[in-house]
Amino acid sequence: MNSILPTPNNQAISPATPGSGVGNASLTASPTFSPLYQQIKALITQSLQSGEWKPGELIPSEMELASRFKVSQGTVRKAIDELSAENLVVRRQGKGTFVATHHEARSQFRFLRLAPDEGVPHYPENKIVEVKRMRAPAEVARLLEIKSGDSVVFIRRVQSFSGVPTILDDLWLPGSIFKGLTAERLNEYKGPMYGLFETEFGTHMIRASEQIRAICADELVASLLQVDTGMPLLNVERVSFTYGDKPVELRRGLYLTTSHHYRNELS
Repeated sequence: MNSILPTPNNQAISPATPGSGVGNASLTASPTFSPLYQQIKALITQSLQSGEWKPGELIPSEMELASRFKVSQGTVRKAIDELSAENLVVRRQGKGTFVATHHEARSQFRFLRLAPDEGVPHYPENKIVEVKRMRAPAEVARLLEIKSGDSVVFIRRVQSFSGVPTILDDLWLPGSIFKGLTAERLNEYKGPMYGLFETEFGTHMIRASEQIRAICADELVASLLQVDTGMPLLNVERVSFTYGDKPVELRRGLYLTTSHHYRNELS
């Protein structure tokens, strides 16, 4: 493989002689130089984004990747370490490194931060209230980085724990990506919604940014969550991103916290 790597300013670093290593050509020639392992990480991420290795699949070994990119195994290992820390890949002892997938049990609670006050966390039951295709309001378009009036898919659902309505979710998804997404498909799919997005629409959620505030339930929300009007709720607004830091979901969730709490771990 030709070991030419993009730098932050879209220039390229090319080795001066064959086999001299990806970064040996000009390690200090430019103030925009990025560490070699970061360049390898970027190339591996490009392969993930392009679908060369699908979610759940085994990626090449560190030795194979080192040969492919003409760098040391240590450089590849450092790149894989960062990808693993960012939940893009998963290391399995004695088996290798796999592309992360939302179908894994360990991933299903990564984006669901509501935990029971007592007992073991479990995935809620879903009830789809509404699915429709609409034109994106200005604020939705801004957060999804699309044009105002572009097509979006709007989903409203209620999530319940042990039969108790606990979360009211409103979601907006770019219509150009989620063509064919219907209420029927959502209702018949039994796994996590992000698993459906990954499998059928080729969209893997990488990270999310959230804002949280307290609100009171209005009449419509109260009726859907089966609580009194004015009930205190957590309002969680989330923008989820796929590869390339591209926003692909806006979600506004209202959380009932009488027997649950919002949990986050800081490190």
